[in-house]
Amino acid sequence: MTSHLAIKTAHLRKLRHSMKQKVKISAYQQKLKSSLQSRSQCVFEGIAKQGNPTLLNKIYTELYITEGGSGEVNNEHEVRQIETVPRRLETQETQIKCNDIFKSVPGQDKTIRNVLIKGIAGIGKTVSVQKFILDWAEGKANRDVHFIFPLPFRELNLISKTQYTLEQLLHFFFKEIIGLKLSNLENYNVIFILDGLDECRLPLDFGNNGRCTQTSVALVDKLLTNLIQGNLLPSALIWITSRPAAANQIPSEFVDQVTEVRGFNDHQKNEYFMKKINDQSLAIRIITHMKSSRSLYIMCHIPVFCWISASVLERMLSEAESHQIPKSLTEMYTHFLIFQTLHMNDKYREGHHSEPCLSRQNILSLGKLAFHQLRKGHVIFYEEDLQECGIDVKDASLYSGLCTQIFREEFGLYQRKVFCSVHLSFQEYLAALFVHLYWFITQNLMGDEIQMPSENTDVGELCVSSTLFDLHKSAIKQALESRNGHFDLFLRFLLGLSQGRSETLFCHLSIQIGNSTHSNADTVRFIKEKLGPGLSPERSINLFHCLNELNDHSLVKEIQTYLQSGRLSSEELSHAQWSALVFVSLTSDEGLEIFDLRKFFKSDACLLKLQPVIKASRTAILSDCNLTKTGCLALAVILESNPNVLRELDLSFNDLQDKGVKYLCSGLQNPCCKLEKLKLEFCGLRRNSCSDLVSAIKSNPSHLTELDLSHNEIGNEAVTKILGLLPGCRLETLGLQKCGVTKEACAFLESALSSKPCHLKRLDMSHNKLWDLGVKVFPGLLANPNSNLEELRLEECNMTSESCEFSLEESRLRALDLSYNNLQDIGRGGMKKLVKSLKNPLCKLEKLRLSHCSLNEKGISSLASVIRSNPFSLKELDLSLNRPGSSGIGQLCSVLREKSCALEKLCSALCDSVRLNELNLSNNQLTDEGVWRLCQGLHDANCALKILKLSNCLLTDQSCEYLALVLSSGPFTLNELDLSGNSISQEGEQFLSSISNISLSF
Repeated sequence: MTSHLAIKTAHLRKLRHSMKQKVKISAYQQKLKSSLQSRSQCVFEGIAKQGNPTLLNKIYTELYITEGGSGEVNNEHEVRQIETVPRRLETQETQIKCNDIFKSVPGQDKTIRNVLIKGIAGIGKTVSVQKFILDWAEGKANRDVHFIFPLPFRELNLISKTQYTLEQLLHFFFKEIIGLKLSNLENYNVIFILDGLDECRLPLDFGNNGRCTQTSVALVDKLLTNLIQGNLLPSALIWITSRPAAANQIPSEFVDQVTEVRGFNDHQKNEYFMKKINDQSLAIRIITHMKSSRSLYIMCHIPVFCWISASVLERMLSEAESHQIPKSLTEMYTHFLIFQTLHMNDKYREGHHSEPCLSRQNILSLGKLAFHQLRKGHVIFYEEDLQECGIDVKDASLYSGLCTQIFREEFGLYQRKVFCSVHLSFQEYLAALFVHLYWFITQNLMGDEIQMPSENTDVGELCVSSTLFDLHKSAIKQALESRNGHFDLFLRFLLGLSQGRSETLFCHLSIQIGNSTHSNADTVRFIKEKLGPGLSPERSINLFHCLNELNDHSLVKEIQTYLQSGRLSSEELSHAQWSALVFVSLTSDEGLEIFDLRKFFKSDACLLKLQPVIKASRTAILSDCNLTKTGCLALAVILESNPNVLRELDLSFNDLQDKGVKYLCSGLQNPCCKLEKLKLEFCGLRRNSCSDLVSAIKSNPSHLTELDLSHNEIGNEAVTKILGLLPGCRLETLGLQKCGVTKEACAFLESALSSKPCHLKRLDMSHNKLWDLGVKVFPGLLANPNSNLEELRLEECNMTSESCEFSLEESRLRALDLSYNNLQDIGRGGMKKLVKSLKNPLCKLEKLRLSHCSLNEKGISSLASVIRSNPFSLKELDLSLNRPGSSGIGQLCSVLREKSCALEKLCSALCDSVRLNELNLSNNQLTDEGVWRLCQGLHDANCALKILKLSNCLLTDQSCEYLALVLSSGPFTLNELDLSGNSISQEGEQFLSSISNISLSF
């Protein structure tokens, strides 16, 4: 009894302790939520604290985030990445909501602990983090999460040389939880958010840091690597944000899922402006203007650029006086600089000067900071960086809007300020402004009016030039020599600042920047000379943006003229014109969903020159383009590139042979390749080609869903290898038409398609000599519950009715093609079983093709009875090129007139045995294609049809053209034709108006 009481007492004591612990945890949680809510509920547009606070929930626009991608480095300039993003179909991508970042997407079967989300500077990564935290703190999302700890790298940098335990580190950042033991967190759902990996100045030495425990005292670097590896708090979730160029600092084995922030899609751009601008009519005017400039509208993918544009255009368009609205990046950023540096209560107008709150010296010093840090590759600046450029940190608050200043008062002894430009591109603008102004000063055009910092400017060759053209030439060379293109945008701004318009705008700041009489003709000519062989496509495209900044559009207009005239495929283009063609294709309003090489020059050389366009397209149609192994090698490079968006590739009717396919496969097996559809019909493939394909798909099995190898004599051995892939890959469609397959491969086919998991839904085995022995495997296969086959084509496979023992009641099959096989009497042998199963209500077959199957009048009548018995299943029936007889056609027509009949498409040519006088096919969805097949029977010399009724059959002018063609080609018996209730215009009626002796009804 005593023992029982002791146990009960101990249990109660333990229960009380547990309850107390939960109350304590709940108290810590509420304190943290309250603190994080206070920190994250506002965004400061301009400088933090001194800026204008805006409620995040008021202006937040959901960003476009997609699943997938690699964590590999991307050295391409970030604005170039935005400019080459195609206008792809979003429905074909896996989109993720910000609050669902740790949830598995459909088709995933893995635990997600560490998520890396990447995106270019200013695309919205940090704001997404802020919104995620705010929604949690307000109880709107992720209610199962107990604690969220945001740890920005820009703040971790400040304490990089101090040692902590992980518990001490958390208490240092989050004083609201002081007293909470780290061991307590093991039983709760915790998320760490490591924001801004690209700003990290810690080594993150995963290889040498070693393990540490909860009580280990270590540098911040070691604590972070152990946290990411799961050595500390293995149950905690980790969310890391990064710009693409820094994404590879986290080894891939410690990243469970990579996601990408794409910023705003077109709909979200509009939504942002409508939320940001109170005057809705003004917001619409701003949207209209941004759409009128391709370069500006593309940049609106970046939320920060939307804010910059809204800041400028809301003020300009709401003023009574007219202004020249900015149409280039340079103009937009110049207006933004003026907007931020003039007193906020003053308006700047043409001819009106306001006193700027920043002096010319301030602007030059800020430009020097931008230029120096750009050369070092830094986007985050600390106090010592500002001091090196002569900027007084105490006066840093003057740089309203140009810098974002972050204060963390909780840091105690570590109260330090962190600075950055509002966006990387604005840093590049300020750097270009500095170089332009410094060159101007060195030409003694401004005397000693502005004192430059005494420190060596380190401008290099850029400012020793004697003329503005020399400066431009030097900058162009430097940009072209840059390995990763990180001076591309700097060059655009430098050239844009030489325009007379820029000089006029800078008068508002009482700053001279150059001579408005200067001509840029030499610079334009030099750029066009550089558009020659050997220049990478990325550099070429940037040079065209430079020409835009200089207001020169001559090359682009030449190519647009060729495209409009249709002369492009016959013209010899210069190197500069080829570059213009790439530029026009990439910046076209029509988008880059589909690239069709057949519209240009059918050659390897053309493919090589248009690689950037193919890389940015979702679908590439390269069929019948005289491509060889050289073209395949170029395509492999595209498939291996990161990023690439190519999802569909059609290489049919090119003599690629084994060597070409081998090159192609080197790209297919690369993890960066996400190709989903590959067509290789008539490509001269042999067994070796298939071995390479099998190897490539095995190496990268997660993406390819459609493969067409039709009309390549690859034989049984190769087909067997292809079929062996099916249980382990994602293939849903496989084309093996006329591939030299025989009955010996069919047994293996049955085994492969019955294995689990096999995703194959569509199989085309037409024009192979399978004979009855080979085809007999399919009835059993279709009845197997593991089979997912929905469409099967066995056209011209030398089969007879004996092998047609298809029982479709339990099958998933929706389409079956048995055309061009000698099936004969449909009521005998295996066909009898097929007809019986078609009558069963459990049969879900929607399309049945029995063209040219030697079916007679009795067989057609049997099929008519099928439609009557199971009227709701079959939607499409092809009985063309058979001998239905008058009775068969009559029964079909009778069934069609029944209201329960769901048949939408009947292809039944009236052949030589038909002696039908009247055929009424009205009120059926025949469409023009059905009429075309019908015309094949009308053309027959034995056709005796006199009355044909086709009212309400979804016909267009095309049907009239078909009928006119048949009726005018020889004698006919038809004297009455009813086409009423169709979409036929006067033009369609004219096709038949010349046919005499026939009564027409429209």
